[in-house]
Amino acid sequence: MGLIPPGLIVLVLAVLITSQLIYAFVPFRRRSYVPILLMTALGFALGQLWDYLGLPALRLGQANLVPALIFALFLQPLARFVPRPSRETKEPGTSNPAPPN
Repeated sequence: MGLIPPGLIVLVLAVLITSQLIYAFVPFRRRSYVPILLMTALGFALGQLWDYLGLPALRLGQANLVPALIFALFLQPLARFVPRPSRETKEPGTSNPAPPN
């Protein structure tokens, strides 16, 4: 447990909680949760980059919250462009052969 930095645990929990809140309360049309989670994680990564560049921020432990939350919210309209795997199989369909006589 000593190998995992506490800031990483806070960051992962913040991404999960924020993505759930965005999924529940932001009024977009019905959509999948995975693109929302990806855009929220990207927003938090941009927030960490903001902190790495030394720009002003509000931090919770090692996680940079204010720019991360703003980036996560502003990236949500782009969630509809995240490719999702189709639910259909890519294998060729087999037709039912005629029963033998």
